[in-house]
Amino acid sequence: MITEEKNFAAWSKSVDDCVNELETDLQKGLTNSSVERRREIHGWNELEKEDGKPIWKLVLEQFNDTLVRILLLAAVVSFFLTYIDGQKNGDSGFTAYVEPLVILLILILNAVVGVWQENSAEKALEALKEMQSENAKVLRGGEFITDLPARELVPGDIVELRVGDKVPADMRIAYLKTSTLRVEQSSLTGESVAVLKSSHAVLKEDVELQGKECMLFAGTTIVNGCCVSIVISIGMATEIGKIQTQIQAASSEDTDTPLKKKLDEFGERLTTVIGIICLLVWLINYKYFLSWDFVGGWPTNIKFSFEKCTYYFEIAVALAVAAIPEGLPAVITTCLALGTRKMAQKNAIVRKLPSVETLGCTTIICSDKTGTLTTNQMSVTELICNGTSAGKGRNFYVEGTTYNPLDGGILNLPTGEIDENLQTVSKIAALCNDAGIVYKAHRFRATGMPTEAALKVLVEKLGIPDLQAQVKINLEREAMESSTDQKFIRLGCCDWWNDKLTRVASLEFDRNRKSMGVIVQSHEGKNELLVKGAVENVLERCSFLQLKDGSIVEVDNHVREIVIAKHNSMSSKALRCLGLAYKEALGEFSTYDGETHPAHKKLLDPANYASIESNLIFVGMVGLRDPPREEVKGAIDDCREAGIRVMVITGDNKNTAEAICHEIGVFYDGEDISQKSFTGKDFIALPVDERRKVLSGSGGCVFSRAEPRHKQEIVRMLKDADEVVAMTGDGVNDAPALKLADIGIAMGIAGTEVAKEAADMILADDNFSTIVSAVAEGRSIYDNMKAFIRYMISSNIGEVASIFLTAALGMPEGLIPIQLLWVNLVTDGPPATALGFNPPDVDIMKKPPRRSNDRLITAWVFFRYLVIGLYVGLATDGIFAIWYTHSSFLGIDLSGDGHSLVSFSQLTKWGQCSSWEGFEAAPFTAGSRTFSFESNPCDYFSAGKVKASTLSLSVLVTIEMLNSLNALSEDVSLLVMPPWVNPWLLLAMAMSFASHFLILYVPFLAKIFGIVPLSLNEWLLVFVVSFPVILIDELLKFVGRRKSEAERLSRKWKHA
Repeated sequence: MITEEKNFAAWSKSVDDCVNELETDLQKGLTNSSVERRREIHGWNELEKEDGKPIWKLVLEQFNDTLVRILLLAAVVSFFLTYIDGQKNGDSGFTAYVEPLVILLILILNAVVGVWQENSAEKALEALKEMQSENAKVLRGGEFITDLPARELVPGDIVELRVGDKVPADMRIAYLKTSTLRVEQSSLTGESVAVLKSSHAVLKEDVELQGKECMLFAGTTIVNGCCVSIVISIGMATEIGKIQTQIQAASSEDTDTPLKKKLDEFGERLTTVIGIICLLVWLINYKYFLSWDFVGGWPTNIKFSFEKCTYYFEIAVALAVAAIPEGLPAVITTCLALGTRKMAQKNAIVRKLPSVETLGCTTIICSDKTGTLTTNQMSVTELICNGTSAGKGRNFYVEGTTYNPLDGGILNLPTGEIDENLQTVSKIAALCNDAGIVYKAHRFRATGMPTEAALKVLVEKLGIPDLQAQVKINLEREAMESSTDQKFIRLGCCDWWNDKLTRVASLEFDRNRKSMGVIVQSHEGKNELLVKGAVENVLERCSFLQLKDGSIVEVDNHVREIVIAKHNSMSSKALRCLGLAYKEALGEFSTYDGETHPAHKKLLDPANYASIESNLIFVGMVGLRDPPREEVKGAIDDCREAGIRVMVITGDNKNTAEAICHEIGVFYDGEDISQKSFTGKDFIALPVDERRKVLSGSGGCVFSRAEPRHKQEIVRMLKDADEVVAMTGDGVNDAPALKLADIGIAMGIAGTEVAKEAADMILADDNFSTIVSAVAEGRSIYDNMKAFIRYMISSNIGEVASIFLTAALGMPEGLIPIQLLWVNLVTDGPPATALGFNPPDVDIMKKPPRRSNDRLITAWVFFRYLVIGLYVGLATDGIFAIWYTHSSFLGIDLSGDGHSLVSFSQLTKWGQCSSWEGFEAAPFTAGSRTFSFESNPCDYFSAGKVKASTLSLSVLVTIEMLNSLNALSEDVSLLVMPPWVNPWLLLAMAMSFASHFLILYVPFLAKIFGIVPLSLNEWLLVFVVSFPVILIDELLKFVGRRKSEAERLSRKWKHA
């Protein structure tokens, strides 16, 4: 009785065992009642759709960030204080709420962007569903239903599959209706060619997917033959369903990018620092809102001023606003977006912004082989023909790695001369062949068997003996329009052979004789048999050999040994070898002309094919392979120089994988790879410590016959070892590992939609070397992000220092929160963004990758932040004090506006102004406005501070513009790297100054921000006070260069 899904190894059981286990009938199929019962147990044959997160939950998740929470708290407190001030002063207009509204606007925009990214990210599972078949031909109740919806299949259903059908569920082949069955399953297993299937059980239960030769898997395609199969698994129990489960598991394991981890760590530290400083500022000024007298050792006559308390609390909030780099998230997003544009120009399409930065610290690239390191296009690379005597062969090397007939030629082939032996090679390759070539999406593609398509390309490169016809074919090729897709490409040389000879019979390939034959007939009615197949099998059935001039000689053991030796040599290079032969003395088939011929009955039984294909004439052999991409070797060398290890993880066989790795430079010549090359099954069988040792070794590794779970385990172990892993792939079988890796990279041309949707980045040109360019771009982006983080944080420390010093000294508040918000968001934004255009260092790909746990801010960098920040604070507060206490400074006259001067002591004790006897403040002008203090002279330190406050704000803006020049390089002097190396920065500085002039000289805006226009002398003072920030940082850069040089020398001596 069929019960819940259980582990039934159908591939290792006989067909009868499977029929009994699933309680089905090969002649009648399932009954309707049985189908309903099974559906109650197993459900529908479809992949589950995971419920997405509700919008409200996605929105809340966007606030799960330390900096965002601080900003939210600052906004709430700011709203509360503004409301209290408005109730008290009767001013509750829109302008009073600008600061909290701007903060909330930032948070809302951040949440919208985050929700959009989350909502559009998970499409890989939908792409998997598209791979499922829609209909199937199913036997139910003794009759075939030709178009049953595939979702209605249940375990035990009997399904017939033909050429072109997509397999609707995981099935056990019951029997073949043709002599052979081939299935294209490379997207699932990574095998480079379509594989033969049979109904024979596999001897072992524990076998990888590639070894389950009697199984058909959902989502794969029948490319040759016809069969009847038994449904074993449906829906989520199929191999594709397991991949969906793995993708979901990998999604749940998504970890933060290295940059986000650093920024979160920075945010947590910033929270602590802000909290402590805000508390200190409030406590330092407690005497202004809380006082008491001591009587008998006990405090009495306690006085508390709520107004003063909230005032200094407002200062603490302003300090929090100053400390938080509100513009940092926006600038980082902008920089990453600019990086994606640069990468797109280099054929790397980034789907997820943080991936741009993650690439920069990639330490290991785990690459699929088929379609990634190789072209995924079979091509003939060697042609072995017979020479002038038996045992004397000729070697021809074939250029080109694609199905384009014009891609390369044949080396050592005499121009315009094709001898009899080469003509026979061409004839067999053209006619013993069922493949075709199409040109689609600007790419030549094979229809039918890839090996046969490669043979047709060989025929086009060999040419034909008819020179006039060859000239005509060449002219047609030149005239062929390649800009539009064509169903089939005209292969002139193959067509020439087809015109001369007509196929009248096919002897299909089978696993026993390992060859395929066709009987062709000339216009004169002469028949001959053309054969291609495994070299050993074809040679075994050959009695003769065709020489270069077309003469025939007998094959002896010596000749056989020579041919086998050459075959072994080619096989050692991971070439797939095919032997070519023909036969003219066909006996009863000499006059065969179709199904009505008496000999036709022999062709109906494949057991007769071996005897028909006997006493053959051996012509030569070809070596084919899925060749590596030409640019890959150079890219691997670049990776090695950049300190990035390359690991190849493929579903292909071990010998082929090792040969490709040797050729592209993953392994050195003569290198011991016994501990670097494993099948997926063998690697997983190792103890955990041994696996870690293999993965942590130096150089490259290769893992062959790897299943999706093997790939995931390798990626997971590498991530556990703190490696930053980039995983490349193009098949469905790569999707879970692509999802799990720090950065998944899919192929844009050959890649499946499943792989693309699971990936973070897509290579538009399927070019492995594009990854290296993307890594270089990622490193450059990280350096530039460090530059603007350095710039923004040092500027914010300056703002904090300014507010802290103001509170500590007791001076009037120089900068109000809305001014600080304007500086952080608008004034600082353009220069910070422009720093993202800094040119990369020339040796950026000669440095080892940074570790994911490297600190974003080192002790030395933080010290530099503090020094620059302290100067910014001193300069900002200093110019405020200078205006109140000096009529001139460094020869610059400041008395033109007529303002009154006070002592520095008075300025720091301005709160006691009402107790000063005879204190008066003269009116002063600022632009077209006049400020008078006749009614209350003490207003000189509140409403009257507008000019001093404007000077402080202008110094802050100017000093931060100059500080952006300091951020061009961490250690390189401005004398070596002048400002014009990044013209975008100069433009950004101009924009920032323009925005400052806008709020300064437009009366409506000046009123909102509490500032007034400045005179020429006052601007001169601003620049005098601001410029030293350049000199200070140049001194710090000099010290930094000396430190770096000392560290390099230390490392050099250490390794000497």
